Amino acid sequence: MTSTPVGAVVVGGASGIGAAVAENYRERGVPLSVWDVAGERDVSCDVSDPAQVDAAMAETITAIGVPDEFTVCAGVASSGLLLDIDPAEWDRVLGVNTKGVLLAMRAGAKAMIDVGVKGSIVAVSSVSARLVDRNMGVYCASKAALSMVVQVAAFEWADFGVRVNAVGPGVTQTPMLGRAPSESGWLMHVQERTPLHRLGQPEEIADAIVALHGLGWVTGQVLEVDGGLGIHSPIDAVGDAERAAKAAV
Repeated sequence: MTSTPVGAVVVGGASGIGAAVAENYRERGVPLSVWDVAGERDVSCDVSDPAQVDAAMAETITAIGVPDEFTVCAGVASSGLLLDIDPAEWDRVLGVNTKGVLLAMRAGAKAMIDVGVKGSIVAVSSVSARLVDRNMGVYCASKAALSMVVQVAAFEWADFGVRVNAVGPGVTQTPMLGRAPSESGWLMHVQERTPLHRLGQPEEIADAIVALHGLGWVTGQVLEVDGGLGIHSPIDAVGDAERAAKAAV
């Protein structure tokens, strides 16, 4: 049976998936610290800056003590072909999505280890960590690196009683999608390809994150929460035939 956490941190908890995770904790009355660079937050923190991460951790410990559940949802989007990408954009995206998430995870782990707390860390990776999108190469690379960081951290920190996992969302209805319409264009095609035929919702990803925190015999895993998007090949002869038949009517 899952126990109630002593305290929780949600990094990137002011919007999107992070806000849904934070709301879950609030509804259960769990002492909570939300870190973000903007929006409704308890601590201002740019995770790509090591000094800000350390300061955020110190401020959090003063406010709620050492948390035993630590969620890192911070991330930035990026699109563009690899032939065209500016090296500065590579640095920006990996600086947040990989380095920044590691810095936050490490700060949480060190705080737990220092006082002997057996805790759980969950980061937000993506199905894009293993599914190729030719217009999102930098983003894909940043999430692939993060998934491996999660697995290495799980091995390194297991002796201290700190579990580390990740979720890999599919396309989810968050501010990261911008103003792209869901009933036409690429988002419509994503929904057609997804076996459950819709976009994910932040609350659904939050449910998976909370569940991972509570699974005491699970570590080093990346749980894909994508409506089945990543389970099949883009080669779809049956689907092509069905679409052709519908078009002919």
